[in-house]
Amino acid sequence: MDETLTSFARACIERGWSKPSQFIPAFDATAELVGEQVSVTDRQFRRWRQPEPPKPHPPAWRVLHAMFGTDPVDLGFPGPGPSTTADASHAPPEEVRVDRRTFVADSLGAAAGLAVVGSRESTGIPEAVGTAHLLELREGLRSLYTLDDAYGGGDVRSLAVRHLRRVRRIINTSSFPDTIGRQLQLLVGETAEHCAWLYYDADDQDKARGYWGEALTTATMLHDAGLQVLIMISLSMQASYEDRPRDGYDLARAAHQLAVPFGSPVLLSLIATRETRALALMRDPSGARKRLAESMRMVERSDRGRPAPDWAAFHGHAELDYAQGLLYSETGHHKAAVPFLRAALAHQDRSYGRNRALYRMTLARGLVQAGEVDEGAAEAVGSLTHLEEVESGRVTRRVTEVRDLLRGVEATSAREAAEQLTEYTQQKGTA
Repeated sequence: MDETLTSFARACIERGWSKPSQFIPAFDATAELVGEQVSVTDRQFRRWRQPEPPKPHPPAWRVLHAMFGTDPVDLGFPGPGPSTTADASHAPPEEVRVDRRTFVADSLGAAAGLAVVGSRESTGIPEAVGTAHLLELREGLRSLYTLDDAYGGGDVRSLAVRHLRRVRRIINTSSFPDTIGRQLQLLVGETAEHCAWLYYDADDQDKARGYWGEALTTATMLHDAGLQVLIMISLSMQASYEDRPRDGYDLARAAHQLAVPFGSPVLLSLIATRETRALALMRDPSGARKRLAESMRMVERSDRGRPAPDWAAFHGHAELDYAQGLLYSETGHHKAAVPFLRAALAHQDRSYGRNRALYRMTLARGLVQAGEVDEGAAEAVGSLTHLEEVESGRVTRRVTEVRDLLRGVEATSAREAAEQLTEYTQQKGTA
């Protein structure tokens, strides 16, 4: 293939879209599939093929992402792409309660209707898998991310496992070109990684390790450094969570080495926060503070490098505030931790319901540890209504920590709060 062609032009040729008459119908079909009201002209297509193409508008950007199964930045378009983080100003009011179990159950049924491809079961004849099928499968994974962000991993695990089985069945019973095959295998790795994350969040660490192992096998087979980075970051997080900080640090350093060529300050910042956590647990506060400061500087330079992958959209000022608060907590400076834990909660996008629940209960813990018992007790009790929407083993463990702290304090507010938290943990079966 002509080496003078741009990445976008080469990707179009590989998919049989080298001419406007071939590309435009495929673009229109994808736009309709993903619900974007946007079209492309012959002139726009030719400009996109140039060495320095103009940046597509957000709807066109999302269509291109869906068509090629990769970030348009990787096709040579200038970034960053449109944000995937929901606007907090459009979040539902706090007083509007959501029946989490009903909503997730309905979502499971809706998502299960996606990507029902693979084989014609009545005849046993394989059905060809194309771009549209791949887009539906990716939309299924995207819906899992959204549900997890809002409600935690507890009720989403079963759908993730079903989705993983569905993609594997399609690979083994369908026909497709090599380009689609690689994308399907990559989707298997990404879905296995997300299954691992969901089990991690549900505090089932053995199953989490198993799925991360499957994901890493796929990433190694495909030589996909991006997926390898994601898995190593996740394993680092798990290692620190399980009080294996040296393993957590080594995994984060390995992820850093693989991530440097991507040129994404936000991604490197995220990895640095994992190193910070591990160093704090290793009782190296000086090293932890240094890495956290570097992480903050990298986020401030986010507009100078390539954008982070979609899965890292959660990383920003809220995550850094939270890391700073945890660092102070780990080193016994509880009063200093409280302002950062407050800031983390204030900055956290409301679409991340599970993270907000975790941050708020961590703030309650920090307040009690700092001697602000009445305020800590009030914060803990106030978070219980919100926790009805979240099914996360990690959050429940944090509730238990706060309950045990309150039980050790001689104060009416502490005793009453501990009783309410005990009732909550008994309902969760963790008393």
